[in-house]
Amino acid sequence: MSDLLLEVIALDARDAHAAQEGGADRLELVSDMAADGLTPAVATARRVLAATDLPVRAMLRDDAGFAPWSLDQLRAEAVALRDVGITEFVLGWLTDAGTVDVATCQAVIDELDGCKFTFHRALDNAADPLTSWKDVVALGADTVLAAGSGKGVADGLPVLRKLAAMQETDGVAVMAGGGLRAEHVPGLRADGVRRFHVGSAVRPGGWDYPVDAAAVAKWVELIGNCDRLV
Repeated sequence: MSDLLLEVIALDARDAHAAQEGGADRLELVSDMAADGLTPAVATARRVLAATDLPVRAMLRDDAGFAPWSLDQLRAEAVALRDVGITEFVLGWLTDAGTVDVATCQAVIDELDGCKFTFHRALDNAADPLTSWKDVVALGADTVLAAGSGKGVADGLPVLRKLAAMQETDGVAVMAGGGLRAEHVPGLRADGVRRFHVGSAVRPGGWDYPVDAAAVAKWVELIGNCDRLV
């Protein structure tokens, strides 16, 4: 698998600049964290791309939860974001039965024209995350953002450990995120997790405040130090 990676949630260009200054490797661009992250506005995406050299993965999600409000809207948003220069995405939907909604996912993926994408924490909320992993692999995701549990990393460590053991064989990287805390990192690194995702952890004042470059730098140092011990 690839080297260590720290992905930071960005809401705007100011966040993007601070994340890059702190040493982040990639951004997840979203809007409306009150709904756990929705599709960003095209204008915001354009400003973020102008503010950073980092890879930017834009969320495609139009409603809280893991069912689409409008598939046509999602497809149109994917095209609009690609038109302004977004080349990487984040997506994922579930059926009412708690399985991966392969048809919806594929319909949106078809609009990405081969762009890389992360399957987000819908996996944590699936009826069987380990079985759903196989569907995600078949869809072509290169990354799965997971906490291992809908409640967060602290509750999901056993599942994350199992997913980490599957990633080398399946060629899909596990990225730990969702309530991730610094004390989780050494154990996750020992389990083979090499990608990490943070949001509120690099906003000391909470979601009403921007990303703090110094907080990002501390996470970069933490992950790098753990790597030297593994």
